[in-house]
Amino acid sequence: SGGEFLSVILVLFENQFCTFLAVRETLEARGVLGQLKARIRAEVFSALDDQREPRPPLSHENLLINELIREYLEFNKYRYTASVLTAESSQPEVPLDRQFLANELKVVEDTSSKSVPLLYGLLSHFVNSSDSGGKVFLRGAAASNAPPGPDA
Repeated sequence: SGGEFLSVILVLFENQFCTFLAVRETLEARGVLGQLKARIRAEVFSALDDQREPRPPLSHENLLINELIREYLEFNKYRYTASVLTAESSQPEVPLDRQFLANELKVVEDTSSKSVPLLYGLLSHFVNSSDSGGKVFLRGAAASNAPPGPDA
């Protein structure tokens, strides 16, 4: 009868739901649920990404910027965000060597600065800099050969 069928369906649903909750709790306890969510999110972004518009090639500047951001994200345990950044930006899966990154940025580090992301050291340098009245003249990559602006 219809009532028995409905009872069987409800029992099956309840069993499946309990299994789902147990699996979810296990994944949370192992610390992988967030990683799985981030990976799924990255795959959804990739699937939704308009494949008809190819991404521009990853420039040297973007490679360095993305790596600074990834190092910061991973240091602060924002691993899921870092995984989405890597997937969405076509950044290599393996992080760049920190010494290579420091050399490319013409940064010399002391022992204490090596314990935090390079982005912290760069920010500290600019915030605590007393050159040019505390102001730094920034130029875009394409304008790197242009003369300084009128306020420089």
